[in-house]
Amino acid sequence: MSRETISQSISIVHPISLSHGKNAEVWDTSGKRYIDFVGGIGVLNLGHCHPGVVEAIRDQATQLTHYAFNAAPHTPYIELMDRLTAFMPVDYPVSGMLTNSGAEAAENALKIVRGATGRTAVIAFDGAFHGRTLATLNLNGKVAPYKQKVGVLPGPVYHLPYPSADNGVTCAEALKAMDRLFSVEIDVNDVACFIIEPVQGEGGFLALDIEFAQALRRFCDENNILLIVDEIQSGFGRTGERFAFSRLEIEPDLILLGKSIAGGVPLGAVVGRKALMDNLPKGGLGGTYSGNPIACAAALATLDAMTDDHLKTWGLQQEEAIVSRYQTWCAQGLTPYLGRLTGVGAMRGIELANADGTPASKQLTQLLGLARDAGLLLMPSGKSRHIIRLLAPLTIEPAVLEEGLDILEACLKQLD
Repeated sequence: MSRETISQSISIVHPISLSHGKNAEVWDTSGKRYIDFVGGIGVLNLGHCHPGVVEAIRDQATQLTHYAFNAAPHTPYIELMDRLTAFMPVDYPVSGMLTNSGAEAAENALKIVRGATGRTAVIAFDGAFHGRTLATLNLNGKVAPYKQKVGVLPGPVYHLPYPSADNGVTCAEALKAMDRLFSVEIDVNDVACFIIEPVQGEGGFLALDIEFAQALRRFCDENNILLIVDEIQSGFGRTGERFAFSRLEIEPDLILLGKSIAGGVPLGAVVGRKALMDNLPKGGLGGTYSGNPIACAAALATLDAMTDDHLKTWGLQQEEAIVSRYQTWCAQGLTPYLGRLTGVGAMRGIELANADGTPASKQLTQLLGLARDAGLLLMPSGKSRHIIRLLAPLTIEPAVLEEGLDILEACLKQLD
């Protein structure tokens, strides 16, 4: 099967061709089985082909495959927004809009905050990832490969250090950098919003410092700045709760959703304070495919499965298995390249580092190949591509999870 018709600017982590999958297992076109610790990069919290999601897609496809909601509303969109806004763990009135992706949700959030504040500047964070569209590129917290060769990006956007126990940046250091930013770079009165991930994904599964999150919320309130929280990868149970911002004990003004919102079908959303969501003129928000009926049906089935009891149980089971195995590897001295365990809940990263603490990027590349050959798919992350992202479905069977960790253990032993 030729790939000559596909842009060579698309980077491929695993040079295989998948044919089908079930929960946490996938098979390639040669029939080889893999345990999937990638999960579509956080899209498949309910696994491949979840029965409830598949049934909902089939049923909806026999009724209405598409209608542009801004031309004529349809029931799945209305039902989903009712359910989705009720699912958000905040105390204020919520409304929102559906999009085709997380990046599109971020783009629309920028329009919403500009309309509400009359300001244009955005503060983002080092290591961030918010999308690949032109405006979201500038929000991302690293240049290569996303910002290379594309010229001037929409702005103004400024970046601050991301404080986390996982990267060694303290709350005090981040606040000091923020003070410098507003003393040297930009007037605080020109800032429309901060945008931040409660757990960075691309950055290497770094959990945001709670003290900083609360200080940031207070700073935004004091200066009439809006706070956008990007839950595209961390949401829908990845950390053991509905959304990761709950552990920070703050309420964002706008929340970006995507990835696992619809069990593998393309869908995103931006939701938040109703007054903000309603501030643009009629027609200021919308889209042809946004909130496609089939995607909405899949999302409704996803919400059916994501009860608080399920999320807590799934998150704890996976967290305990990963942490226990990691601690055993450390005690055994499994490999000299085993670095820190990062993240929270079932959103975990394993760092590979050299003896001097520098990133062991070469060994991570080796690990990807060894694990794939042994039947395990892994995903890299981190600025130096030296952290493994563990994104197995929350619904993974315990025996399959242990089998995957066994493979990872055996491959870590082989690193040189």
